[in-house]
Amino acid sequence: MKKKLYRTSSPEETKAVAAALAARTRPGSVYALHGDLGAGKTVFASGFAHALGITEPVSSPTFTIVQEYPFEKGIFFHLDLYRIDSPDAALAFGIDEFLYAADGVALIEWPERIQGLFPPHTVYVDIRRGETEEERVITVEQPD
Repeated sequence: MKKKLYRTSSPEETKAVAAALAARTRPGSVYALHGDLGAGKTVFASGFAHALGITEPVSSPTFTIVQEYPFEKGIFFHLDLYRIDSPDAALAFGIDEFLYAADGVALIEWPERIQGLFPPHTVYVDIRRGETEEERVITVEQPD
């Protein structure tokens, strides 16, 4: 795995990091987005989606689990697994359809809920609070 570290000092900079990743993504990609409540996962997801060409607002799908946004090259799946309590529960609602969608790009918040189900090409993104209120430390691990 290749690891890269970013430090941002505003939501706009966090969105810019996400946009840079999205610019290089292809359909079939999966992003596992780790971070505590309020760390900036949805800010990251919004920047990612907008870089794919999605113009509508992106919000966390905590209650619906998944939001689908069509874009030029396929479908962006934004999943929030906060309410899922096990890999079996995720499989019951069809998580594999999103993880292995050839025409989709999946970005998954709270991926620790389905540990062990991710495909080998998954990109892992970890967002942590920095030393100031606005600072974020973003670690991106991509397969070689």
